[in-house]
Amino acid sequence: MFAAASNALLRALLAPTCAVCDRPLTTPLDGPMCDTCVNGVRVMAPPLCRRCGDQRPAYADDHLCVRCRRGERAAVGLARSAGVYDGTLRDMIHALKYRRRRMIAPWLAERMRRDGAEVLEGADAVIPVPLHAWRLWQRGFNQADDLARGLRLPVWRALRRHRGGPPQAGLPAARREANARGAYALCRRARLRPRAWNRLRGATVVLVDDVMTTGATLNACARVLREAGVADVRALTAARAVAAPPPPPRR
Repeated sequence: MFAAASNALLRALLAPTCAVCDRPLTTPLDGPMCDTCVNGVRVMAPPLCRRCGDQRPAYADDHLCVRCRRGERAAVGLARSAGVYDGTLRDMIHALKYRRRRMIAPWLAERMRRDGAEVLEGADAVIPVPLHAWRLWQRGFNQADDLARGLRLPVWRALRRHRGGPPQAGLPAARREANARGAYALCRRARLRPRAWNRLRGATVVLVDDVMTTGATLNACARVLREAGVADVRALTAARAVAAPPPPPRR
C-alpha cells in the first residue's frame, strides 16, 4: 500500500521516464527502467563455449567455439556475458554510453553478478577495461568502471590505454585485433609502486567491459596482465555480440 502510494506520488511530482525507451515509469521505485525493457533482455542460450561463453551451434561436438579452438582468446581463461548484444540490451548500453544514463550501470552489474557468478568466484579483484584519455575526457566517464564498481569486489585500475585509435565498434572483425594489439599497458601506479605491482603477481582478476565482440580488446588487456605476473585472467561483460551460427554440416 505504501509503495503504491509512493509510486503514485513520484509519478505525479516528477513524471519519471524509462532511462532506455523514455516511456513513463509505472513503478519508479523499482528502478530507472520500465518492465518492457527489463524483460526484453535476451540471455545467452546454451550450448555455450566452455571457455569464452560464446553461443555454439546445437549440433557442434566440441565444447569450444571456433575462435577458442584457434587460440585467438588464449590469454583469457574464462569469459561470460549477461546477455546478447541486440534489441533491448543494446539500447541499454547505448543509453549508458552515449546518453550518459549512468543509473543503468548498477542494474547491468547486478545481472553480470548473477550470470557471471562462476567468473567472479574466487577472484581477488575486478579490472575495468580503460578508455584512452581523450575518449574519457569526451565521454566524461568510463562505462566499464561504472560496471566494475557494481560487482562487489575490489576494483583495481591497473591498466591504461596509451595508444588511441578508432572505436572497436566501428571496425570489422579482421581489424579489431590489430587495433587492440599494443594499445594497453600497466598504469603508472602499477609500474612504479611496488605494493601495486606485487598484488598483481599470482592474483586472479576479472576484466570488465560493456560488450564483447571478437574478444580482441579483452585478450590484449589480458596479455599485459599475464606479463605482469597475474595467474588467472577472466572476463565478464554486460553483453555479447553473437554471430549467426553456420549451417549444419551435410550428412
